[in-house]
Amino acid sequence: MLPLPPFAHRIGAFLRPQGENPPSSSQIIWRDAVVGVGLWGLSMLLLLAAEAMGKLLLFWTMLAGSGILLHCYAAYSLIPSVLGHKRAFLRYLLKVLLLLAASALLLGYLLMLATNDEDMLGIYSLFHVVVHLLLTAPLSWVLFRRRTRGEQALAGLKQELGQSNATLDSLRSQINPHFLFNALNTLYGTALQENSERTAQGIQMLGDMMRFMLHENHQPRILLAREIEYLRNYMELQSLRIVSSPSISIETHFEEAPAASWIAPMLLIPFVENAFKHGISLKRKSWIKVTLYHTQNKLFFDVYNSTHPRPEQDRLDEHSGVGLANVQQRLALVYPGRHELVIRETASEYFVHLTLDL
Repeated sequence: MLPLPPFAHRIGAFLRPQGENPPSSSQIIWRDAVVGVGLWGLSMLLLLAAEAMGKLLLFWTMLAGSGILLHCYAAYSLIPSVLGHKRAFLRYLLKVLLLLAASALLLGYLLMLATNDEDMLGIYSLFHVVVHLLLTAPLSWVLFRRRTRGEQALAGLKQELGQSNATLDSLRSQINPHFLFNALNTLYGTALQENSERTAQGIQMLGDMMRFMLHENHQPRILLAREIEYLRNYMELQSLRIVSSPSISIETHFEEAPAASWIAPMLLIPFVENAFKHGISLKRKSWIKVTLYHTQNKLFFDVYNSTHPRPEQDRLDEHSGVGLANVQQRLALVYPGRHELVIRETASEYFVHLTLDL
């Protein structure tokens, strides 16, 4: 089999499916142009087989060529320029009519010179305007809108898939084995010491947290008050293991949430979990400060924590975590354009500030 020329490979690249990467707008326009030229070539072969006159061949070439150019220009510029306006289709047809009126006389005049037939000027101009206005322009509009709806549906499916993956990653990251082991060790140590109120308190808080993760975490939105309650339980449970360490300071200030405020579940906990994971050292002075307040449907959430040099193995494990990356992805999916996340780190402190439009 003879190898294909380079141009054939380029055409094939435009026509073949693109797999996971959908074709861009320019690729689609090029592909439509290639298909149009192919149909024109096929029609020319049929006309030649029917022994059509030279004038007809030239007439059809100019009409088909102008139609291909009009379709490409409409998809590239004319249609996108009217989207979002009232009566977009009528605006589009008006622009097409003005373009056809300007080009009809020029192409008709060129055809008249090529065929030495004065009647061609009027005949071609009429066909040029009528055919393209009633056939080419509406067909280009329908194809563009159908492709746009397909792209929007695909984008919606990708967003839903991304949100589902983010929720799944959130479940995996929040049920942190290190946290569960620390919690169990804390309860065990407390039971050995006094076997009374602190043990019961720790077990109750852990039960509330597990109930929250198993039930409410599956919902798209929960009451802000429930999210704050989960934060309090988490911090109080973590504080049990450091209550006897005077070098560790934990400060919290949570405003009571309005009754009708809602939030995506477990959106705030990764920042606090990260603070306890990396900000607490039993050998060095450490601190964590968490504040949450709101005003006019805006939530302001700040987390400060100390930082300490970590063993090499811990630094390797740090890069394997998905908590912060996951919450950034969830914010982009659930609150696009409605949040501001600032993360800063110095040699001694880590700072997170989140502003959220509820």
